[in-house]
Amino acid sequence: MNRTLSRIISINPENPQPRLLAQVVEVLENGGVIAYPTDTTYGIGCDIRNTRAIERIYRIKNKSSKDTLSFICADLSHLADYAVVDTAGFRLMKRLLPGPYTFVLRATKEPPRALQTRQKTVGIRVPDHPIPLALVRMLGRPIVSTTANISGGPPLTNPEDISDRFGPGLDLVVDGGDIPGELSTVVQVQDGAVTVLREGKGMEELL
Repeated sequence: MNRTLSRIISINPENPQPRLLAQVVEVLENGGVIAYPTDTTYGIGCDIRNTRAIERIYRIKNKSSKDTLSFICADLSHLADYAVVDTAGFRLMKRLLPGPYTFVLRATKEPPRALQTRQKTVGIRVPDHPIPLALVRMLGRPIVSTTANISGGPPLTNPEDISDRFGPGLDLVVDGGDIPGELSTVVQVQDGAVTVLREGKGMEELL
């Protein structure tokens, strides 16, 4: 019996075609869940405002509601809408972003509760990859970001493998080529203190 695969759309990872990006954004606006490339791994995401789509991601990945998801911003200009960060933390982020980091910051009231930890923090990414940044700009708001894997498993690095593994659970897979699959470095910035929660890609630049 043949498995049902997710639909794949190929987009140039260096110069994303606006026409194709618009097709992806339409899927997001209609509540779809997509896989897309970043500078670290393929991510699975949706429109940050669509709580049903966020719930779908938890089911797709077999994640517990205790596991929080991060989200992607196009730049730091709208950071204050979603998180509270002091001057030192902002300078650090300005130096490192866009890049392979997830910054854990104290949340404002804007992010959905499903994206906040019990400590009222959120994870924010600004990846150094044209496709997700262009999608966020075109959508006009962040998109959710979690690694394209089954919780606890290794990242999937090939679009066809992602399509095969998740099947109809994903509405669309954005093919931006193979990605090595190295996880981001997770950094918590709070009350003037900087704490590395997970070492990953970009550790040398952080130190």
